[in-house]
Amino acid sequence: MTDRRRSSPHRLFGCALLGLSSLTCAQANTRINDQVFTCVNAAGRSLTSDRLIGECMDREQRVLSRDGTLLRIVPPSLTADERAEKEARDRKLAAEREARSEAVRRDRNLMQRFPNVAAHQKAREQALEVTQFAITQSEARLADLERERKPLIDESEFYKGKTMPGKLKGQLDANDAATAAQKELLAQQKAELERASKLYDVELAHLKKLWAGALPGSLQMPGDANTAKAKHSGALPVVNTARDAN
Repeated sequence: MTDRRRSSPHRLFGCALLGLSSLTCAQANTRINDQVFTCVNAAGRSLTSDRLIGECMDREQRVLSRDGTLLRIVPPSLTADERAEKEARDRKLAAEREARSEAVRRDRNLMQRFPNVAAHQKAREQALEVTQFAITQSEARLADLERERKPLIDESEFYKGKTMPGKLKGQLDANDAATAAQKELLAQQKAELERASKLYDVELAHLKKLWAGALPGSLQMPGDANTAKAKHSGALPVVNTARDAN
């Protein structure tokens, strides 16, 4: 099995299997005759050739020099399913590498933005200020609605057992609706404030480990706290804090 033709399908395939580019394939062909390919086929026979052996494409082939020194081992060619599995593994590894790189960038940016606890606390207060202000406005609006309701209730006492005037009933219904809407809004605002505060707590705990010497990218940050916190820009449709709920 010592055919020394310059190129053949097996030889061209061999270049690809060995990881050689088309640019270097021709050079490889001039050297390949100085190598010996050996394998054991499916029948258990030992085969030898000066090129990749077709019967052993599904198994390992050893490449030897003419003096018998092992130069390298050519792995078996992959089936379609095996190639798909390998590509999936490669994609997963690439995604993991990218995630690690992103974690390193994230941690370095965090440490640059927040060199100490005071810097982080200041950013926290500024970020939560809008939501806290909205809560204050909602609470004030609820107090206004309660004050507006009292004279309406007092007036309605005169109509016990009688038909209440339409105007008075409408005013009471409007007050009830505005109060219910404002209470719902206030609950949402408080929930948003609590959620955002917890995200800052998570970030601070992460930063403390980095400040203590943990390597950037080496820590797991619970959830997607950094991204979620970035979306807190005053939180809820800070809605229409007061009068719009009326």
